[in-house]
Amino acid sequence: MEAFNGAIPLPPSYTFTASSSSTTSANNITNPWMDSRIWGKLPQRLLDRVIAFLPPPAFFRARCVCRRWYALLFSNSFLELYIQLSPRHHWFLFFKHKSLKSYIYRNNSSSGNGQSRTNFEGYLFDPNDIAWYRISFALVPPGFSPAASSGGLICWVSDEAGTKNLVLCNPLVGSLSQLPPTLRPRLFPSIGLTVGPSSIDVAVAGDDLISPFAVKNLSTECFHIDAGGFYSLWGTTSSLPRLCSLESGQMIYAGDQFYCMNYSPFSVLAYDVATNNWRNIQAPMRRFLRSPSLVESTGKLILVAAVEKSKLNVPKSLRLWGLQSCGTTWVEIERMPQQLYIQFSELEAGRGFNCVGHGEFIAIMIRGSDKSLLFDICRKRWQWIPPCPYVYGGGVSIGDDSGELHGFAYQPRLAVPVTALLDQLTLPFQSFN
Repeated sequence: MEAFNGAIPLPPSYTFTASSSSTTSANNITNPWMDSRIWGKLPQRLLDRVIAFLPPPAFFRARCVCRRWYALLFSNSFLELYIQLSPRHHWFLFFKHKSLKSYIYRNNSSSGNGQSRTNFEGYLFDPNDIAWYRISFALVPPGFSPAASSGGLICWVSDEAGTKNLVLCNPLVGSLSQLPPTLRPRLFPSIGLTVGPSSIDVAVAGDDLISPFAVKNLSTECFHIDAGGFYSLWGTTSSLPRLCSLESGQMIYAGDQFYCMNYSPFSVLAYDVATNNWRNIQAPMRRFLRSPSLVESTGKLILVAAVEKSKLNVPKSLRLWGLQSCGTTWVEIERMPQQLYIQFSELEAGRGFNCVGHGEFIAIMIRGSDKSLLFDICRKRWQWIPPCPYVYGGGVSIGDDSGELHGFAYQPRLAVPVTALLDQLTLPFQSFN
């Protein structure tokens, strides 16, 4: 992995562009707690432990202090310490997305005349500090779109119809790892990704290209590699349930299974990675739901949807259901306060909404608008998210999806050592197909 290779030339420093900046005047008052005679004698190992706890924006700012701190990003010993000590940050990563149906993302400056994509940007949101950051994906080749996220890596999939090429990217350090191409031609399949401490699993399902003019949801291909030396290069395949109609997009990983929405009939599809089997899960109140979305939060699968009023005892609302451990029962866990829902429904105006969850947070983005809500499951708190200044700085009109954001759960990581396994694919591992 590039981050662990101390012999490589140091690339330019990766920095975050914060949504707001604060200036502080110099403080000439001597503070005994900041006496340089005390702090200057701290062991370097202790300083490294302190730095390992810094959130990513603070870490990259700290790299400007001295040469040693700048080189920490390429230090084997520091990165090992970072992996052990660094707390998890439950952030979100958003991209501008141009089409509501195909989940195809385009660069801000790209057009249909074949211009190259050189300034592709993502927008990081920290739900704890309610702060936006901008990050570049200049190293991702043109013709790829973000499809899934896990363990600090973003999975990009090729846009062209046919066998799909996938790339795993760590945006904080600019590393790229390429996966072997899939075996079956597809159009816009659903992509599932889970990255563990010692394994990577990728599932590609649906939109089988049976002819140049037709697609069907027929099959699933899986990629697996782990530190034990086992791998499967898209060799594990399974058939999707009959008559399934899953919408092209991302899958949600929770409890060792991938989940995605199925339409007509409406249900939830679950794919067990270990047994290589699909099953249907009946959704709650399926006759009354609108804009249903699956999210993962605190390790559980949650269904977020608006409930349309059809009877006096079914009031309009936005509700959250959690899938119980039995895997077949949904239990309502939260309902948006009625006064807030009235305000939300006026802004949403029937256009629908998208949801993404991470940790204790769930973000709800109104389609065709810059309005978003953040729900904290632990604190039971709802709040409006300030619009991203990098997308909506010039204003966006209601109903215009040119600035609409589509998001992923993202855990910022300076190092993801498991990607080094992808460099060993040429070794004679034993396949478990």
